[in-house]
Amino acid sequence: MIHFHATKKLFTNLPVNEQGLLPEQSSTQLLQMQGSPSPSVLSGWHANLLIIQRRQCVIMVHDTTRFLLFIPRLTKSDFANLNGAFEDALMNTLIKVGANDIQLDAVYRYLAPLKFDTDCNRSVQGSMNQMAADIKHMLLVDNVDIKNVSGPSTAQWLSEQPRKVKGRNDYIWPQAEMLSLLSDSAKDNVAAEPLPDNVISLKDYRNG
Repeated sequence: MIHFHATKKLFTNLPVNEQGLLPEQSSTQLLQMQGSPSPSVLSGWHANLLIIQRRQCVIMVHDTTRFLLFIPRLTKSDFANLNGAFEDALMNTLIKVGANDIQLDAVYRYLAPLKFDTDCNRSVQGSMNQMAADIKHMLLVDNVDIKNVSGPSTAQWLSEQPRKVKGRNDYIWPQAEMLSLLSDSAKDNVAAEPLPDNVISLKDYRNG
């Protein structure tokens, strides 16, 4: 599972069951069949619902790295498929920030169904609120229509900015932190846990 700590504003819009799980989608069912290493380095995110220019958007921030995902223009039905939206946003944003094949393969290993609760951390929530304010400020100052906003490009812009994290004296750079986390994970797990037989690496896919 990939655990998400959602604000109450977002949580009330999610069609989750008593365990905090969304309705299963085809991609999620496939991932469950394949299994994923435990614990997942991808687990531990905060998420909030933003209303921007009367459009519903979701912002997601990884607890450890402060890496950001931005999913604009969601409809009511999209919330039931937030598993798929998360996977798409994560992969496309990582590609946007220059993740290599080894790092992207590490992500594939750790993708799993999302599980939501409302146990938010004030420090992470503070970072998320600042990023949300940055998005709104950018749209206002540059007079940008939310219909023309790219989620991965917006996330890249914010993840390139340094962030202050409680308990650390120095600033962290979310983009660099996430890529480093994936690289370290790949080193730890590639040799010990090869990809399942029914999954190919990005390198093999591109060469095939």
